[in-house]
Amino acid sequence: MTDTIFALATPPGRGAVAVIRLSGPGVDPTLIALGAGLPQARMATLRTLSRDDVILDQALILRFPGPASYTGEDVAELQLHGGRAVVESVSRSLLALGLRLAEPGEFTRRAFENGRMDLAQAEAVADLVDAETAAQAGQALGQLGGALSRAYAGFRRDLLKALSLIEAEIDFPDEEVPDGLARTAGPLLDGLIADLETALAGAARGERVRDGYRIVLIGETNAGKSALFNALVAREAAIVTPIAGTTRDVLDAELVIGGYAVILSDTAGLRTSDDPIEAEGVRRARLRASDADLRLWVLAPGDEEGEAGALAQPGDLRVFSKADLGSVPSLDPGGGIAVSTLTGEGLEALQARIAERVSRDLSGGDFPAVTRERHRLRLTEALQATRDARSALDVGPETAADDLRRAASALARVTGAVDVEDVLGEVFASFCIGK
Repeated sequence: MTDTIFALATPPGRGAVAVIRLSGPGVDPTLIALGAGLPQARMATLRTLSRDDVILDQALILRFPGPASYTGEDVAELQLHGGRAVVESVSRSLLALGLRLAEPGEFTRRAFENGRMDLAQAEAVADLVDAETAAQAGQALGQLGGALSRAYAGFRRDLLKALSLIEAEIDFPDEEVPDGLARTAGPLLDGLIADLETALAGAARGERVRDGYRIVLIGETNAGKSALFNALVAREAAIVTPIAGTTRDVLDAELVIGGYAVILSDTAGLRTSDDPIEAEGVRRARLRASDADLRLWVLAPGDEEGEAGALAQPGDLRVFSKADLGSVPSLDPGGGIAVSTLTGEGLEALQARIAERVSRDLSGGDFPAVTRERHRLRLTEALQATRDARSALDVGPETAADDLRRAASALARVTGAVDVEDVLGEVFASFCIGK
């Protein structure tokens, strides 16, 4: 790349400090043109920036010569006073000097293309910027540190080792190689298949840490779902009335429980209705419940099992509402929690049970968590190709070799080692401008 880019790396608007980041071959000439000279590398230096004898600002300059920089190119950061006028005047001067505004994710894309990180690590940068919980930040930092990349590289090494055994038999059939050499790759492929299955089994865990664990309240009309929703989110988010069918749509709230992001959803009461609006709300409630990681089945005194019982799954939590009325349903009371949103009875116990469940589902796992659907699809492709290769060993080594090359290519595409041009735009389009 021959052009030099810049972007505001801090939030726009008034602030104490604003940071403009530059990258490209024109960084040093730009600093000189702004009157900053060439400060010592990696040392914050106070300089007066000016253009055409007009002072722009007194700024701290940080200079990172390539290739030992974030992007692998010459990089500089201008730490300016955070007023809008200062940022705009410096930006105009940079444009006048021939620099251009960076596109979303362009700094990190340059880092990838210059070999400073692989594609999985680049995605971790975006996740780290977006992280709102300790769990999200920890997962992103692990991926940025290469944990996921090393795991995929290990899988690929095993694939290539098996492939070398198979191809040795193909390429040297008349040489002194052991009989049935290709079949000796079988145990190696068996172990690899087990590892890929383990990785895929935990794929939902990483995606839920990143996107949020989904909890949905289900139950009959007037079961007390909306009142419980308000109690759990600690604000009057949902309308609560004694009129059956008040809630007609799905209402979401974002929470942090046990250090994990959680999306809690209130839904319409489950019943048959001739009202088309309520019927649509019930349809949405069923759909949201079917996609949930955990359902809180809310039952008021006198409620029957009903349709909510059909939607509930093993491991879901039963919540017996309106405990202040003095009675709870007789549906397995030992496995549920009685609560009252009026007196607060049982709410702490319910919150503790929810936190325990979220932590159990999202923590642990031997394999670094798969964080994106793109990774999961490539893992699935690699697993199927490896299974095909294992089956083909008894048929002929040529077919098995083709399958293993397909599996290795799928894994390499996760980190960007091969054939990634078609996914680069999609990956970096979600980045903020200054990254």
